[in-house]
Amino acid sequence: MDQPSDQPSETNPLLTVQSRIPFERIRAEHVQPAATELLAGARARLAALAGPDGERTFDNTMRTLDTLTEPLDWAMGVVRHLESVATYPELRAAFNAAQPQVSAFYSGIALDPGVWKNLKAFAATPEAAALTGERRRFLDKTIDTFRRHGADLDPEGKKRLEAIDVELTQITTKFAENVLDSTNAFDLVLTNESDLAGLPPTAIASARESAQRKGLDGWRFTLQAPDYTAVMTYLDNAAIRRRMYEAYAVRAAAGERDNRQIIVRIVELRREKAALLGFANFADLVLEDRMAHSGERALKFLEDLKAKTERRFREENQELFEFRRSIEGADAAPLAPWDVAYYAEKQRAALYDFDEEALRPYFPMERVVSGLFDLVHRLYGITVEEEKGVPAWDNEVHFYNIRDENGVFLGGFYADWYPRENKRGGAWMDGLMTGGPEGERFRPHLGLICGNLTPPVGGKPALLTHREVETIFHEFGHLLHHLLSLVEIRSLAGTNVAWDFVELPSQIMENWCWEREALDLFARHYETGAPIPDELFQKMKRARTFRAANGQMRQLGFGFIDLNVHVRYDAARDGDPVAYARGILQEFSPAPLPPDHAMLAAFTHLFASPVGYGAGYYSYKWAEVLEADAFTRFRDGGIFSREIGAEFRGKILAKGDSEDPAELYRHFMGRDPDPNALLQRSGLA
Repeated sequence: MDQPSDQPSETNPLLTVQSRIPFERIRAEHVQPAATELLAGARARLAALAGPDGERTFDNTMRTLDTLTEPLDWAMGVVRHLESVATYPELRAAFNAAQPQVSAFYSGIALDPGVWKNLKAFAATPEAAALTGERRRFLDKTIDTFRRHGADLDPEGKKRLEAIDVELTQITTKFAENVLDSTNAFDLVLTNESDLAGLPPTAIASARESAQRKGLDGWRFTLQAPDYTAVMTYLDNAAIRRRMYEAYAVRAAAGERDNRQIIVRIVELRREKAALLGFANFADLVLEDRMAHSGERALKFLEDLKAKTERRFREENQELFEFRRSIEGADAAPLAPWDVAYYAEKQRAALYDFDEEALRPYFPMERVVSGLFDLVHRLYGITVEEEKGVPAWDNEVHFYNIRDENGVFLGGFYADWYPRENKRGGAWMDGLMTGGPEGERFRPHLGLICGNLTPPVGGKPALLTHREVETIFHEFGHLLHHLLSLVEIRSLAGTNVAWDFVELPSQIMENWCWEREALDLFARHYETGAPIPDELFQKMKRARTFRAANGQMRQLGFGFIDLNVHVRYDAARDGDPVAYARGILQEFSPAPLPPDHAMLAAFTHLFASPVGYGAGYYSYKWAEVLEADAFTRFRDGGIFSREIGAEFRGKILAKGDSEDPAELYRHFMGRDPDPNALLQRSGLA
């Protein structure tokens, strides 16, 4: 399976970049031969770019560099995606076998002395001196990126850097596999109906169907988000909640799937890489070209938010404990971690007479999606229409086309909403193809959006929680950033922006999930078509800031773990990274963490790719400050305002990384961001 296929190359579907990806034809045996052939082509183009001949121009230097890896990017992006959503042992093995050589090639581009020489030769030409706009930014960023990736290192340093990148690619892939496998290794089957007390009917029906699919009696619960969240929030039986919590908290922290030593090695390699490139730590290396610029500045940002949040955080937790005592008496036990969500939901119901589950009937998946499409049509003038019969990786996947108001085709995307055992957890967006100028038109983009949302059960449509609706809107914001890009340079287009800016287009979309006029587009009872009753809507709005300080401290805690691990942690001094992270997280937890709590071992944001959100998890809060402030324009000027929507599309969504993100923000808002907007929206100001 890892050996080169003896098929003729023209039958390998990974060798031809195409916007209609033949997912139904791609098999594990295609991966290695495609990687070998596409790498050969990319190496030939790299050698030509590094050659000594001819005058250096923007087209033969910068544009060639920008498109150098496009066929390889496309093929490996498709395979990486399939390994995320439709994995099986042969595909995983083939992907892992191809990764090292592909990673080594990408790492080697900035280390090629001929390419670096020609890049500097072009930078010294009159043509380069006259560059403006995104072409000037592309040149400047490329020079900086080459330096930051080791172009000025000696041959020995370059060799070591390449080896670091290859090893990081391999072990971060292994980290992600361990998390997926350990998540799938656990299930809980309940056979006594009384043990289900407290669970909503949707969760019970889903668990029944899950058991039936496995040929089991009773009700089956996994560690996938819909199951886990329902149990932790609603199940009356504390012993079962504890069992689920403890299984979730120790994923990838024991036995053959133990990620501890992998984490130590990842952090070691990242630190060595930063030192090799002249940076004090990995955070400084990663953040140099982001809005925060340094690890210390990112830490200061988090510390400032923490200082403004922790008093209310302590009050909320005392109030929750007092609430438990009001139910169970003065001898009520202190809250354990598996109690917090359960009692918080009861407290919210008592304070606001609001049950999150009461909203589910108003959020059938198909109506949510069609309402989202209606919203973006109003804001940005685009039309989203489903196209049937497009091959995909699973029968549940949908495909959509996006057109501008003048009928121009902008691109397409796949949507894969529900959990499967061959699919990783979480929700995400990815770009499969990035378009660009082509004569009088702009080549279309291609992307995808994935989630692990509540599936349809019992013959009913999929009925979502409000949080799941926010997830759809969030990921669609990323998708719009990709699909509406009008940037000439591929590597500056779409979501290829600073990671502390990339969450602005996604997180701002969540705001419409809280506006009555927007909800009325799609929040309709799946049986009657009635909108959310005003009384229920008002309860939902009042409950929005319930335990907001806890929500904020949770995110800040993850950010602090990330930056401390990448700036301050030393394995020789600090020992077990899981215990080190647990010590930090305790300060941000509403209840004492168990001694074996191992959240870090499953923190895929940080360790499932060579960089990922490593040293960048603070970005979620940074971007939340931006989007809370930016949404005030829509709030004050009209949430369906085509004029403001056109400005956001033209000045943010279409611009990618063609200008400094701080400048893009100022173009849209006319000023720097006001951090108080987030605190006010959260009820913390």
